[in-house]
Amino acid sequence: MTADEIVLRRPDDWHVHLRDGEVLRDLVPYTAEVFGRAIVMPNLKPPVRTVADAVAYRERILAAVPANVAFEPLMTLYLTPSTTASDVEEAAKHPHVHAIKLYPAGATTNAEAGVRDLEALHDVLAAMERCDLPLLVHAESTDPAVDVFDREVSFLQGTLTRLLHRFPGLRVVVEHITTAEAVTFVRACPPRVAATITAHHLLYDRNATFQGGLRPHFYCLPVLKRARHREALLEAATSGEPRFFLGTDSAPHLRQSKESACGCAGIFTAHAALPLYAEAFAAVGALDRLEGFASHHGPDFYGLPRNHERIALVRNDVNVPERLPMAGGDLVPLRAGESVAWSVQRLRDD
Repeated sequence: MTADEIVLRRPDDWHVHLRDGEVLRDLVPYTAEVFGRAIVMPNLKPPVRTVADAVAYRERILAAVPANVAFEPLMTLYLTPSTTASDVEEAAKHPHVHAIKLYPAGATTNAEAGVRDLEALHDVLAAMERCDLPLLVHAESTDPAVDVFDREVSFLQGTLTRLLHRFPGLRVVVEHITTAEAVTFVRACPPRVAATITAHHLLYDRNATFQGGLRPHFYCLPVLKRARHREALLEAATSGEPRFFLGTDSAPHLRQSKESACGCAGIFTAHAALPLYAEAFAAVGALDRLEGFASHHGPDFYGLPRNHERIALVRNDVNVPERLPMAGGDLVPLRAGESVAWSVQRLRDD
């Protein structure tokens, strides 16, 4: 590693939205050309509820992977009130299904089919614990009395604390954590609990949403928080602790769906995900810990082998387009019209 080049084991993205249909051909290459694998979110319409749904979705994703690119989508199921213990057992035996995702009903994009009463799913969660199938959690309370900036902490201190006490052997990933309290919470848990952290939550705080007016392309869920929370996330990501790893939560929406009277939540970062993380790590002199965060901790937690291929990050400014094509329309990527400070180069296998 030099000041201007970093060579690291090919990373994985442990939380990404690829959507479905005609947009796949536009979106999948951004992730597949950099990351060896990706945990793919199941919040489609209709949701990916069953193993059969996941297998069919996986085939559609693979059809959109560029030629001569090795990429493995890691499939997840959407936890719904109709999910059964048998569904869990079937998923745990299938080589392409790696987790089940909990969305509190109404918490975020396409979460309408999510869970309102976890108590009613006791048998399902017990089966997940028994089969060692991880639960991926969108950790936000949907209680309308809870302030939007407190939704994560409320969920962690209430719902998730009770769940972990009830199922002490359940493996859990707290997705896209956004607060100092979430960092403290994960650190206080046993090693079976981990967390993903996004590049946008490492680089921006809530001021970005309001600079020069209301900036819809900085609106995501969970929302950006105060600067002290961003600093706590950065400290955790660069700490070298294996319970924190890379998950972009890259979430594309057509421009008109963001720039509307009721804009969608989601920030698209897949076009420059690894360079954005490199910027964050470089800002605190921790580039030597990027490989662990991006390439080691995730596969170790999921019980998968680390990738053998290596890639290089080279320090040089790369301009980001104002718009990127998506499904006959366009989307606005993070840093649109600006630049990122690193570019990715592919290298040969070890």
